Amino acid sequence: MDQPEGRSRQSLILLVGPPNVGKSVIFNNLSGMAVEMANYPGTTVDYTEGKADLGTIQARIIDTPGTYTLTGSNDAEEVAGRMLEGNPDLVVQILDACNLESSIYLALQVLELRLPTILVINRMDLLCERGGAIDTAALSRELGVPALTTTALSGEGLDTLRSTIIEILSGKLNAEPKREVPAEWEAAERIREAVTGVPESRPPTRREIIGDAVMRPWPGIAVAFVVLLGVLAIVVGMGMGLRRFILQPIVLGYIIPWIDTQVAGIVAPGLLQNILIGEYGFLNKGIEWPFTLILPYILSFYLALSILEDSGYMPRLGVMLDGLLGKIGLTGPSIIPILLGYGCGIPAIISTRALPSRKNQMMIALMVSLSVPCVAQTGAFISLLAARSVPALIFVAFLSVATLIITGAILNRLLPGRPTPMVMEIPDLLLPKASVLAKKLWMRIKHYLVDGVLPVIGGVAVAAILYETGLMARLGTFMSPLVRGWLHLPEEAAVPLLLGVFRKELTVLPLLEMDLTTLQLVVGSVVALFYVPCVAMLAILYRYFGMRFTLGVLILTTGAAFLIGGIIAQVGAVIF
Repeated sequence: MDQPEGRSRQSLILLVGPPNVGKSVIFNNLSGMAVEMANYPGTTVDYTEGKADLGTIQARIIDTPGTYTLTGSNDAEEVAGRMLEGNPDLVVQILDACNLESSIYLALQVLELRLPTILVINRMDLLCERGGAIDTAALSRELGVPALTTTALSGEGLDTLRSTIIEILSGKLNAEPKREVPAEWEAAERIREAVTGVPESRPPTRREIIGDAVMRPWPGIAVAFVVLLGVLAIVVGMGMGLRRFILQPIVLGYIIPWIDTQVAGIVAPGLLQNILIGEYGFLNKGIEWPFTLILPYILSFYLALSILEDSGYMPRLGVMLDGLLGKIGLTGPSIIPILLGYGCGIPAIISTRALPSRKNQMMIALMVSLSVPCVAQTGAFISLLAARSVPALIFVAFLSVATLIITGAILNRLLPGRPTPMVMEIPDLLLPKASVLAKKLWMRIKHYLVDGVLPVIGGVAVAAILYETGLMARLGTFMSPLVRGWLHLPEEAAVPLLLGVFRKELTVLPLLEMDLTTLQLVVGSVVALFYVPCVAMLAILYRYFGMRFTLGVLILTTGAAFLIGGIIAQVGAVIF
């Protein structure tokens, strides 16, 4: 991978390996907290980069996308291959001790590039549980490069890995491949047989028994119910606690009053001061909304999601739900992009590329775009409704799930094609490591602070200008037949519809400043739930599915938002 312009020459280390092999744990151990998540140029594939902690040696380390081969059959494989073509100084090839043959096959493909390479056989603890062993000296002889073993979660072997990397980069140890072995499955099988001592038959371990049990209807459904309740408790309970007891006292008690005082002392009363610290002032509301109403739920949601990811439970949930999802034309692995959508719609759309059929990809993209709120919008819903009416919040959540299922069933009948079965690797159940969870949370919070907070502040600034110049009132009058007549909302509720194009939570947050009934809050939330995706998500939809599909999403979401919201408003007005 080419060095970015303006950066002094540093050694470049690539971590390469299949998914779920522990690359991120090893990456987190070798790097500090100063890590960056980015898209590879020309793609939407994420990779993580950081500064390697190697004493006096200056090096950057990149955690490449997890891949089983370098054949370029999907975006992750293509990006991993292109990174390797950039002549890194060292490839740290991670092998799965429990799936050694497929890992050796990938290693053979990497070694064909004749790059300095070290083999790291991870997850040795799980192999030992199964009564297996690996002869690392024999593996090193077979492949012609250094080899060592690690158990990344416990830290075993990581100090040896670090010192070996230092020796290679300082020229004390040669990691150039000394043998040429063809990248063929027959060669991988032969090498695996030569270096392993796994018994042909053995009783399953306790970890395997539990892992298999949670994929069966019983007790899998009960476990899934408990897990999802736990996720809800973390997201809502922890989020509300952070908001009420930590962030609100700090932001509203100290930061906002200080900003108001400073601005009032510098800027004379009038239009400019009102735009800065008035009713929609972007220096007070622009900080209050993203930090006290959204950030706590961003933190709590991604904590829960990271636990599900790192524990190995998420793929098992997909297997257990395979039969249920099959009734609407989806496969079990489809649950993963749907769950990702509750964090952010963009990675959800990107992850549809791993689904085997175009029909499934389009179905998930439409379902997520229409009825899956991102975590920022979910936080806004909780902030808006929880204090006023918990049943109202439950109703909006139920409507989201019901619409998701109904949309899937309808699309399954309308879209051509048949569902394609998908092979999915099920990782071992593991106890997530706290340090890895902390780093993941930090990266996602940094991403929100850059890509989430700034657009919200910009949107609030637009609202402030519209409000203070009187344009908001004119816009409300223009949209009055729709907003007042059909949705039974005040005219100023037209502004969130404009701002929601930038960030979806902005269709909800301005409602907090209005004196609304519970029914109006529900109507506003329902309109926001189904409203058009944000600009960034529309760009991803256009890139992956084209203009016609994206226009269809715009028409569908806009129509559903106003139709369903209006029906609830009209029926509610009659009943209440």
